[in-house]
Amino acid sequence: MKVFTTGQVAKICKVAPRTVSKWFDSGRLKGYRIPGSQDRRIPREYLIKFLKEHGMPLGDLEDEAMAKCLIVAQDQVLIENLKRELPPEKSFKVAVAASGFEAGIQAESFNPDCIIVDFSIGKIEAVQICQNLRKNIDFTDIVLIALLPDDGQPMSFDRSSINETFKKPFDAHLLAERLRTLVGAKKELV
Repeated sequence: MKVFTTGQVAKICKVAPRTVSKWFDSGRLKGYRIPGSQDRRIPREYLIKFLKEHGMPLGDLEDEAMAKCLIVAQDQVLIENLKRELPPEKSFKVAVAASGFEAGIQAESFNPDCIIVDFSIGKIEAVQICQNLRKNIDFTDIVLIALLPDDGQPMSFDRSSINETFKKPFDAHLLAERLRTLVGAKKELV
C-alpha cells in the first residue's frame, strides 16, 4: 500500500504542508500518525478519494486511479450509453474511435487499460483491430471486449485475443461492472 507524507501531498495538491496538516487534523483528509512521532501518513486511496471529492486534479495519480477505456464504435446511442455507465466519478476515463485506423492512433496516445470493440463496424475490421492489438507488446495485457451484433448470423472467428464478449442488446451497467472487475484486478480503482 502506497502512503504519502504531508509534504508529498502538499506538492501534489500545490498547497503548503501546513494546509495538509489542517485537513488531516480536522478529519477531512484521512490517514494515520506514525506511533511514537507526530508524523502523519496518508494512504494513496484516501488521497485520491479526497482529491475527487473536492474537485482537485489527480495529476500523476490519474494513471493509477483511473481505468482508461477506449470505445471503438460508430453507433452514437451505444457510445452515449457506455459513457453514462463509465463516468469519471466511478474512476473511468473514456475515449472514442470510429475506425481501426483511429483506434490504433488512440491506443498509442491514450494508452487504455481496456478497449471495447463494436463488431457492427464490420467483422473483418473488428477482428483485425483485436489481433493487431494483441501482436503489439505494449497492449498484450489490455482488457479486450467484443460487442457482437445479434443479427441471427453465427459469428465464427478466433476469440483467443478477446477477454470477454457481449451480445447486443446488452445491459451497459453489467458491462461497466465487468470492466471494473477486470481492470480492477490490474489497477487499484478508487
